[in-house]
Amino acid sequence: MMLLTLIAILLICGPLAAAAGRWSREWPRWIALVATLIGFQTSLDLWMRHAGARAIFSSPSAPITWMEEFDRSWIPRFGIHFHLAVDGLSLLLVVLSFFLGTLAVLASWNEIQERVGFFHLHLLWTLAGVVGVFLAADLFLFYFAWEMMLIPMSFLIFLWGHERRVYAALKFFLFTQLSGLLMLVAILSLVLFHARQTGTWTFQYADLLGTVIPPGIEIWIMLGFFIAFAVKLPMVPFHTWLPDAHTEAPTAGSVLLAGLLLKTGAYGMLRFVIPLFPISARRVAPIVMTLAVVGILYGALLAYSQTDLKRLVAYTSVSHLGFVLLGIFAWNGLALQGALVEMLAHGISTGALFILVGQLQERMQTREIGRMGGLWETIPRLSGAGLFFAMGALGLPGLGHFIGEFLILFGTYPVSRWRAALATVGLLAATLYALRLVERTFHGPNLHRWRLPDLSAREIVVLVPLILALIWLGLYPQPVFDTFRIAMISLQQTVADATLALAR
Repeated sequence: MMLLTLIAILLICGPLAAAAGRWSREWPRWIALVATLIGFQTSLDLWMRHAGARAIFSSPSAPITWMEEFDRSWIPRFGIHFHLAVDGLSLLLVVLSFFLGTLAVLASWNEIQERVGFFHLHLLWTLAGVVGVFLAADLFLFYFAWEMMLIPMSFLIFLWGHERRVYAALKFFLFTQLSGLLMLVAILSLVLFHARQTGTWTFQYADLLGTVIPPGIEIWIMLGFFIAFAVKLPMVPFHTWLPDAHTEAPTAGSVLLAGLLLKTGAYGMLRFVIPLFPISARRVAPIVMTLAVVGILYGALLAYSQTDLKRLVAYTSVSHLGFVLLGIFAWNGLALQGALVEMLAHGISTGALFILVGQLQERMQTREIGRMGGLWETIPRLSGAGLFFAMGALGLPGLGHFIGEFLILFGTYPVSRWRAALATVGLLAATLYALRLVERTFHGPNLHRWRLPDLSAREIVVLVPLILALIWLGLYPQPVFDTFRIAMISLQQTVADATLALAR
């Protein structure tokens, strides 16, 4: 029931916030904050329950090792279940979802002044969709959650975004909707092949593993999943929706987009693309890894050339998620652990950078880097936080990105030396855009004579947990590795078994 509670609290409190917004601007904020805090505490309880000796030393006895499950028949005629399940991979991402969801509510506390209740309805339902994606163990339910997070996220951009919000919302909707339809066709094709072989209709993830599909058809079904996840990741060349959506979204929308929605793409690659289609995934792995390296370099170079602070941060996501994609398709222990840490670190640091950009925009009414400079003189606490997260983005030792990218490069090196070498160049490019961000925004003379208020107590409360989380991930990532270990072995074993069976 804990898994059901995680989603139900968001779905129920969303309409409550919308209704409360008719009488007060404060009530929806408090309802949303309480809902996300309850979800965060519940997900932490779940993590603590499965931490320690059991998670570290137990060995998987089944292809899929779930920590908790909630399974009820939903549409029996087609074998569809309301099946929620969690393993170490999805648990860590659920904790991240509620952590960032709570901070997104706090970050938008003063920014949103119109239709406040309606805003928090969409924020909570977007979060419910994200959590549903991470917990769904039935492919019909997974697709339902995938689409569910798309619509409220589009409304967040469309109704509360900035100048070009209509264009950005439509672009985001079309990219994700069309790619989602490809995934729906792929899901139905996979289920159909399974039904022909077994005579049983099922959308259950565990049942569909190992489904035998002719190689010439399997790669097309795999691409249906892959393109949907590559758009959401975002992988070059499917990334063009990202800078517009990030730039025009309100601060909370940018935090959810960068911190969570991009992770659903990486999660889909880990959970579905490679385990369900191991041979086809192995065939396209060299191309995907090459595109991942292109994304690392391309994202870093474009980030360096931006004049809009939000677009700069948006392009850093293309670069960082390129590392994640590289680690996933290298598919060994080091690279997979690195990919997971990079996903968590990116969610924390990029979410924080978007919050900082939102705080600057509230004060200065601009995001143009050319109008900034010398801000350290007037807002030293905010500038110090900006320097910290910029150093995190460039991979400073002691912070989360360093661990993630270090492991990805070490895991990729035995698979492809030249791709690992080129990806390392991406680290140097990250140094350039991070230093440019700090130098042009916070340092130098205060030519525009800015006199601005520094961080308030609420803004400090938002930023301090993000700082501590990034340091913790950089200095002591072992609890993350321990939690992920069983899930990683289970996924690798599933892929190995399926590859062996299909090769016979």
